[in-house]
Amino acid sequence: MTTTTATTGWTTKNKVGLGLAVFYGIVNIPSFLEAADPGEDGPPLSIMIVCSILGVVAAVAGVIAWRNRSRAAARLTAASVIIITLTSLPAFFVDVPAAVKILVAVSVLLTVAIVILMFSPAKRSSAVQG
Repeated sequence: MTTTTATTGWTTKNKVGLGLAVFYGIVNIPSFLEAADPGEDGPPLSIMIVCSILGVVAAVAGVIAWRNRSRAAARLTAASVIIITLTSLPAFFVDVPAAVKILVAVSVLLTVAIVILMFSPAKRSSAVQG
């Protein structure tokens, strides 16, 4: 016995979320270039390298999710974006300029919006089936 599952396309909300996730991933690829020098305040090189790698993962997985309608790739994209954002959260607890804290807050809000949009279900029909 064979079973087939119908693959549904992405809704407009899902596509916007995936597009934002790919953009967010691409923006984070050059993160390793922004690492603080030893002895200076700022994120260490190791964290910035992880963010760069996760940026590549988010961008590639987002494109794969879009093209192949892959929910697994969408989940990988979301996980990558979330981890990138989590690495920036220590900025709220250290003495950094207000502009950095605002940038981190915006990235947190953007990440929440990305995840919500990526996984928003399609509208259900209001017709009652009997």
